[in-house]
Parts: sequence; structure tokens; C-alpha cells
Amino acid sequence: MKLKTTNPLRIIIFDDNYNMRESIELLLSTTKSMQLIAGFDSCKNLLSDIEQTKPDVIIMDIDMPLMTGIEAVKKIRSINTEIPILMLTGFEDDDKVFNSLCAGANGYILKNAKMESLIHYIEDVHGGGAPMTPIIARKVLNQFAKIQPEQHVKEEYFLSNREKDVLQLLVKGKSYKMIADDLNISYETVHSHIRKIYQKLQVNSVGEAVSKTISRNILKSIFF
Repeated sequence: MKLKTTNPLRIIIFDDNYNMRESIELLLSTTKSMQLIAGFDSCKNLLSDIEQTKPDVIIMDIDMPLMTGIEAVKKIRSINTEIPILMLTGFEDDDKVFNSLCAGANGYILKNAKMESLIHYIEDVHGGGAPMTPIIARKVLNQFAKIQPEQHVKEEYFLSNREKDVLQLLVKGKSYKMIADDLNISYETVHSHIRKIYQKLQVNSVGEAVSKTISRNILKSIFF
């Protein structure tokens, strides 16, 4: 009987720090589940680089020449709303964190986090999660808490009660795994609910979902 094999995740990174790219390549070489197939020192040929490499996950720095990582995320999202993008940067600046997630990044990790944890973060973001180091999660919640609800004509998003439960926990900064544990449902079920929430809210990322939920006052009982 022939055993079923799984192809490793194809990872690319945009970072002008050569040593960082080399460190990540070395780290990923220690696992058979993923492979760094390309590293780029700028986003000069961003879309063609992505088209040629066809990655499963993109790792993106923020401070790069020619185009910032935030600008790059926006450009990617203009043509592809599905590919997971994980920000890996040294910036803890609240605005950069907030703007990255609102631009469509799926996760935000600081470069001073343990490199060994990066493999877990990549797996998480590829599986539909929104990984953040703890200090970043706090900053995100603080930024979203400052948003004042906008005055809009009442809209109906037709969220089910379970979807509202999931969305409320997502807004509170819970990871997919934590939401699954809190609601006593599977990780895959959480992923399914969040995919439907994105469709109903017409958003493409956690940042957009949380921002719209608060600014449109979609849930009235959110407490930070």
C-alpha cells in the first residue's frame, strides 16, 4: 500500500534584511512540512514574483525600499483575497500594526519573537488563523477600541447566532483555537463560520472584520 504524501507548504518572503531571509530559510529547512522557495529584498516586481512562485503563504516585512509592506499587502489584496500574508517585522508601532491588518494582512509577528515559533505561526495562518504575538494582540485591541461607531443606515448582515458568538470572540482577540475551545466546537467549524462571516460582512481579513464590526456597531455587547 502506497502511503499518501503531502507536499510541503510553499513559502516566500519579502524582506530587505539578508540575514533575516537566511535565518528563515535555515529554520524552514528543519521541517519537511514547509519550504522557503524564494526570498526577495524588495517588492519591485511584487505581483510577477508571486505569480511565478505561486506560494501558499507570504511573509512580509514592513520597512522596505521602493514599496512598504503595507502598500504591498494592499496591492496583493487588489487581485488576490485568499493567499495568507504574515507580517514579520520589528515595528511595534500601533498605526503600522493597525494599518497592516486593515490592509488585509492575516497575522502580525515581531522579529524578536522566538524563531522556532515561526513554523507554528505559518501553519496557523495557512489554516485560516490570525496569529499575533501577545503584545501585538493588545495593541490591536487598543486601537480598535478607540474607533467610534459611525452613523449608518441600519444594515442587516444576516449573521446566525453562532456566527455572532464567533465574531464577538474574534473581536476580543481570541485565536481560532481559543474560539473553538470556548464554544466547544472544532477548529474546522470555526474556520467555516469565519469564512461565512467574511462573506456576509464583505471583508477579507480579521482586521477588516473587526474594524467593520466596531465602526458599524454590528454587535452591541462587545467588551474589551
